[in-house]
Amino acid sequence: MSYLIIFKQIDPIKPLMKKRLVILLVLSILSSVVFCQTKGENLKIDWPDEYKWKVGSNQENDKRHLIELIPGDERIDNWKTLGTMDSFKGVTGVPIATTPDMMLGEAKKTAPDAKLTIFEKDEKAKNPWIIFKIEAPGFTNDPHPESQLFYVILGQPALYNNFVAVKKKELSDDFVKKWIKVFKATELIYQQ
Repeated sequence: MSYLIIFKQIDPIKPLMKKRLVILLVLSILSSVVFCQTKGENLKIDWPDEYKWKVGSNQENDKRHLIELIPGDERIDNWKTLGTMDSFKGVTGVPIATTPDMMLGEAKKTAPDAKLTIFEKDEKAKNPWIIFKIEAPGFTNDPHPESQLFYVILGQPALYNNFVAVKKKELSDDFVKKWIKVFKATELIYQQ
């Protein structure tokens, strides 16, 4: 079962309202999240129920919309697993194969030992996509490791960058297989 949730920017000046809104949104998220970018195009990801996801943060401006999900028993400031849906509005026509190297370049600024592995891609699809991981054993400002499995897809009005992250040096093969299946089931849906 899927629910279409349209996320609005939360005013950071009103933390009590933010907490109430987050609770309301959590109650609405039962089995999946549909990430809304525009009136016409939405990215739907069925996040696995076993995590009992809740919204950790939701930020939007005219260029970007970022939603961070955490398991129900975790906090956004101390997570062990993090799901992220990020859209870059108006970013189109980008060669999808360039995104992993760009992401690795950014990661290496604070995690010089980070490494990249590309799993699958389809550059010729109507909506080109790529799945890859970046594993970092530690950071210059934080000794804790973090590894991320990315799914990036080019929509009509935006570039959608989604990932699941864990606080581990490496992602297990089972973890990678599970999340590749989740991300490959992702759909761009269109509404009028």
